[in-house]
Amino acid sequence: MSFSQSFDELVSALTCLPGVGAKSAQRIALELLLKRQEQAKILARAIDCAIENVRRCAQCRNLSDSEICLICSNSKRNREHLCVVENPADVLAIEQNTDYQGLYFVLMGHIAPLDGVGAQELGLDILDKRLASGEITELLIATNSTLEGEATAYFLGELAQKHAVAATRPANGVPMGGELSYLDRNTLSFAFRSRQNFSVNN
Repeated sequence: MSFSQSFDELVSALTCLPGVGAKSAQRIALELLLKRQEQAKILARAIDCAIENVRRCAQCRNLSDSEICLICSNSKRNREHLCVVENPADVLAIEQNTDYQGLYFVLMGHIAPLDGVGAQELGLDILDKRLASGEITELLIATNSTLEGEATAYFLGELAQKHAVAATRPANGVPMGGELSYLDRNTLSFAFRSRQNFSVNN
């Protein structure tokens, strides 16, 4: 039974969020409509603004309001170190929980041939050119410790080897099947501080 089509549409829209089921969506919708109308308007404007303005950084493929993101344009970052991650959530986790001061390259996924995701879809042609420039001395491969992430890491290791760039991997503490964005601060910080050499020949 429905008492408002607009309410139903709002609930349905909220269920697209990860971890938000129908019941949670109903509670959120009621909260926004009955108690937080001004905040709801601010939220709606912020979502609309983000959709209109957020794009991909031309250098690292992370989210950005301009052609080059704030991290890539920061002159204080170590431009010899490049950390490759699967998605923007990983960048947030690393920035919030470690003292890493290098640059990033965001794949926006991992190699998955059965899903039609290969090197081109991940922007590896762009990464290849960056490594060929000679500016990068260390490629920190921080893909997730899943089967797909490990397969992607192997491919990235081969790319680093092709350009004689040292390849490293976060050390102990990252469990198999674990995703960076879900690791606790101490585990992630330790893994980055004590990263190990990564060789495709091992």
